[in-house]
Amino acid sequence: QDEDASALVMAIMTTITFTLICAFHITRMKLFTAHCVLTTLGCLYRASIRSQLISPSCYPECPPMGLETLKIDDFQLHASTTKRYGLGAHRGRLNIQAGLHEDDLYDGAWCAGRDDPLQWFEVDARRLTKFTGVITQGRSSLWSSDWVTSYKVMVSNDSHTWITLKNGSVDLIFHANREKEIPVRNIFPAPVVARYIRVNPRSWFARGSICMRVEILGCPIRNEVITTDDLDFRHHSYKDMRHLMKVVNEMCPNITRIYNIGKSQSGLKLYAIEISDNPGEHELGEPEFRYTAGSHGNEVLGRELLLLLMQFMCLEYLSGNQRIRHLVEETRIHLLPSVNPDGYEKAFEVGSELSGWSLGRWSNDGIDIHHNFPDLNSILWEAEVKKWIPRKMFNHHVPIPEWYQSKNASVAVETRALIAWMEKMPFVLGGNLQGGELVVTFPYDKTRSQGVIREQTPTPDDHVFRWLAFSYASTHRLMTDANRRACHTDDFAKEDGTINGASWHTAAGSMNDFSYLHTNCFELSMYVGCDKFPHESELPEEWENNRESLLVFMEQVHRGIKGVVRDLQGRGIANAIISVEGIGHDIRTAADGDYWRLLNPGEYTVTVRAEGYSLTSKKCEVGYEMGATRCDFTISRTNMSRIKEIMQKFNKQPIRLPIRQLQARRSRQRRLGT
Repeated sequence: QDEDASALVMAIMTTITFTLICAFHITRMKLFTAHCVLTTLGCLYRASIRSQLISPSCYPECPPMGLETLKIDDFQLHASTTKRYGLGAHRGRLNIQAGLHEDDLYDGAWCAGRDDPLQWFEVDARRLTKFTGVITQGRSSLWSSDWVTSYKVMVSNDSHTWITLKNGSVDLIFHANREKEIPVRNIFPAPVVARYIRVNPRSWFARGSICMRVEILGCPIRNEVITTDDLDFRHHSYKDMRHLMKVVNEMCPNITRIYNIGKSQSGLKLYAIEISDNPGEHELGEPEFRYTAGSHGNEVLGRELLLLLMQFMCLEYLSGNQRIRHLVEETRIHLLPSVNPDGYEKAFEVGSELSGWSLGRWSNDGIDIHHNFPDLNSILWEAEVKKWIPRKMFNHHVPIPEWYQSKNASVAVETRALIAWMEKMPFVLGGNLQGGELVVTFPYDKTRSQGVIREQTPTPDDHVFRWLAFSYASTHRLMTDANRRACHTDDFAKEDGTINGASWHTAAGSMNDFSYLHTNCFELSMYVGCDKFPHESELPEEWENNRESLLVFMEQVHRGIKGVVRDLQGRGIANAIISVEGIGHDIRTAADGDYWRLLNPGEYTVTVRAEGYSLTSKKCEVGYEMGATRCDFTISRTNMSRIKEIMQKFNKQPIRLPIRQLQARRSRQRRLGT
């Protein structure tokens, strides 16, 4: 009994020391969160007093140190032995993906050179760190089945003397993976402070080898200030997201509006927020911009970046930031943070680091939303081969085929909602935020040559797309850094952080290609981080990495020419075609006759044509300074269209007489005239 009482007193003291942690965070937006860990005595008071181990749930869990996000450099990773370079310690990162052919450079794990219990994988934190756990996966491979089934953990302060984590006097054995893809997390019984940590495999899949992908959970003893923006840096469930958007709207009611574009397969509304000085209304001459995120539900970072962006823009507008005020007053901005909320909820339920590479990627009915759009590329290219353009078909606004619109087509309800939204709003520029890489991709995403996996396939607006992609990548803190490590297999920093989608990997029916071919909107994909689902603690740094890029890319909507096409009475003409000489892709005017044409600096011959109107051309010059050049057109009706209009108005038809009767009438008129 005395022994039990002593243990109980120790448990109470430990509870006070370690678990009464209340952090109150009140932002300028009055977003209030409180995290209070109030642990019951039962958490500490174990039935087996002799073990004197504290349950993992009693301690605040540390975030990932950054093997997956590349915060941990290659030179901080070491191993006892290596099978070959492509399976070295630098490849032992959680969720790292192998190259298609698994060559000597880009394999999908660290694999030991020998299969015995003397092997280890080591991480040098470079400073004292409180380690709280380890997450492991097997080898990413299409051809091999390799994973570790159990391991020990050792720590050191000098890399020479190592201490093994124990359960009393016995070495702790942690149960690891049962297959190669699903991450398994083990939390230590108590935090351990050290500089170095080793994972020592003790058993592995019988028909495989010692191969691991690893993430270490650890807190640096001294925290660093990463951002000065006072925002809500956490992962938001669907309910939390909806609440946050409501808070932003209440903070800035004069410049925001919440609406939904439809529902997901499970019935969750697809909420968007509009940011404009006149929300709810398209203003003549004001371009419309969109950001979307979360079409792959497990790629969470983009979703959180858009939630942070809407907070930031609201707060900065209220504080008088002139750059933000100009954006809001001159642009109609739409942010859709969660295209696939069903998939997100699956990933969110499991949590960061444990959702793996694909859980929640697809819609509820198993569809990849981002690549679920109709393949208009093939339709356009076939028409070009048959020389149907422009006689039978236009080089833009390619119609959606009938089969795709049938109820039996394999089209997600989320995709249909996106298409209806894209057709309704006169978007000029858009970006969809993806995850798992650091690169910006631009159309076309599908290779023109059949059967070719990778091939440069430019659009007629290739130079504009390259500039748009570079505007984001060059202002991102990491994308163009030549010294940064590649996320998986491709080093996009060598290409200035941008790539033509088809030259990376072909994908038919992408949102980017559809947007370009079916609407006026130029759409690009931003892969905003190596880690699809970063830990909450990583969000401030990821915000800093992407904040400037998000703003700069929005500002590009004001590059090129803009104007209004009117008739002689000053009325706007909808659906007029705007052609730029030398560029084989046209756009059309919106309902009020206004248009926006993204162009790089230079002088262009621009032609306007509309049914029933005379064709008109003029020179328009685009400068290097920010701001679209005004280029208005006034066009007149053709004589034939005016005659048709008059006849229609008075319900009259042309008089057609037999030729002999007409000749006799003319003869009589001549005689009377003489």
